[in-house]
Amino acid sequence: MQQLYSKTFVVPLFASITLIIIFFSPQISQILAEIAMLLPTFHISQLTIPNSQFPIPNSQLTIHNSQLTIHYSPFTMKHLIPLLLFLLTTMEVFGQQTIDATMQHDGITRQYRLYIPAAYNGNTAVPLLFNLHGYGSNNLQQTIYGDFRGIADTANFIICLPNGTPDAGGSLRWNSGFATGVDDVGFISTLIDSISANYSINPARIYSTGMSNGGFMSLTLACELSDRIAAIASVTGSMTTLQQATCLPQRPISVMQIHGTSDPTVPYIGSTGVLPIETVVDYWVSFNSCPDSPILTTVPDVNTTDGSTAERFDYMNCDAATSVVFYKITGGGHTWPGSIIMLAGTNKDFNASREIWMFFRQYQHPDFPEVVSVPALPIQYQFTAYPNPFTDVLQLNSPLDDVKVEMFDVKGKLHLSANISQNTKTLNLSDLPDGVYFLHFHHQLGTRVQKVVKW
Repeated sequence: MQQLYSKTFVVPLFASITLIIIFFSPQISQILAEIAMLLPTFHISQLTIPNSQFPIPNSQLTIHNSQLTIHYSPFTMKHLIPLLLFLLTTMEVFGQQTIDATMQHDGITRQYRLYIPAAYNGNTAVPLLFNLHGYGSNNLQQTIYGDFRGIADTANFIICLPNGTPDAGGSLRWNSGFATGVDDVGFISTLIDSISANYSINPARIYSTGMSNGGFMSLTLACELSDRIAAIASVTGSMTTLQQATCLPQRPISVMQIHGTSDPTVPYIGSTGVLPIETVVDYWVSFNSCPDSPILTTVPDVNTTDGSTAERFDYMNCDAATSVVFYKITGGGHTWPGSIIMLAGTNKDFNASREIWMFFRQYQHPDFPEVVSVPALPIQYQFTAYPNPFTDVLQLNSPLDDVKVEMFDVKGKLHLSANISQNTKTLNLSDLPDGVYFLHFHHQLGTRVQKVVKW
């Protein structure tokens, strides 16, 4: 391993992040320059680095004149990726929030990370995107490797990155169609409830994607949680032969599959107990009753040195306005196309995160039409529901006459229908199960949706 002779790493703490390496070898300087070009612009309000968590041994930190200086001896290539991952995930950015939290599910403490974009204000219901890590990885690594944060900042959606549970060797994994065990489908469903209780989530726009084992898990959610998930995308994941026999989605669901033909981990041609990738695509084409041959688009080979090329197959006009999209990467490895972490076999002709979101944003869950598209009441008409959260009794106050109010749970089930006028109506909801509900106030002038929580 080549050692470097430089002793100082400097990050200015103003404007945007700039990575400056003094007297680095040309190879490392070029790598860092490429990474810096790919980084989004951050405005830093705080940079907190606990000494016990700093990834480089024998290092000292100083801050002077708005610059963070890291003195290290020696610094080698093996320190580069941990350092970059560490710096990028310990920054608190103006307006944006990254929240690490835990919850109990089936007696197990489960971990998850939320990314809340700066555009989120709680007044508008926003999409929720699950981004699932691969086997042996974790949510911290997936935050950067399959990065959606810049897209979320623009499109205004919340990202949830949960962790799987450790296997006997301590590697985190998802129970995604291989055997009985941890109920990860139940965990994801409970997470939807928990996040919806604290944030304004559009139940019609909940999606899941993931890398490798996270791709397997996203396909598992298509099989077992289609009543809540609007669409899924798998990157280097597949389905097991067991799943092929037992997958029972409740409805047609849009699916994207991204896979390299030279993937050594989840082989394109399949392996013992794991389906070939084209068989996975054919399964969803058949299940969704896609009638037409796919539309083939050759992805422009904008990077001729990455050792791979890509084709896109679009199966359109499927049942319930769904589609199946397949990116076949000839020569591609077990990697996330367009990732900032350019591992061997990474296709650089397209960005998987961007294409996944462009795919997801077309689809909304059909069981939530009331939440998806309704004319909004003029802002001057304010309905109130209090207390919120409530225990047994909920009071509704209407500024208008002849208002119909309906209460739906997060799965779209109707629990209440009543008429109210310009007064306070008291509802006894002691028999209602605890959970998150959506009140729909319907009037000839429009509709207003308000979230309430019973506990």
